[in-house]
Amino acid sequence: MALKYLLFGQFLQKKGLISFEDIYKARILQKKTNLRIGELAQEREWLSVDDIEKILILQEETMERFGELAIQQRYLSAEQVEALVGHQKEEYLFFGEALIKLGLLSESDMFENLKEFNQQKFSGLQ
Repeated sequence: MALKYLLFGQFLQKKGLISFEDIYKARILQKKTNLRIGELAQEREWLSVDDIEKILILQEETMERFGELAIQQRYLSAEQVEALVGHQKEEYLFFGEALIKLGLLSESDMFENLKEFNQQKFSGLQ
């Protein structure tokens, strides 16, 4: 497999630093933390499950962004979508951060390996 298609977790696994189970745990933590706009809106009681499903169906047909459709269809205001997107950006958990949070890698090990991964990845593209 070419390095440009190798994910950071796979890179760490090949180095023997984490296991496939560790990758799985980190991805689960990411999925629980990195909520989608509809999920965040539902938490705030701005959208119902039915509202979200309707917007998702429209999204499949139009390929437009969830937030843009929610505004167009008058489910959410532009200010609400802006607040939800801001929350996503503030709370986003990267894969390496998930590994640290789970105690699977130290912060220094994560940054050292991420630097190595990026150097190899980008040198392989030239």
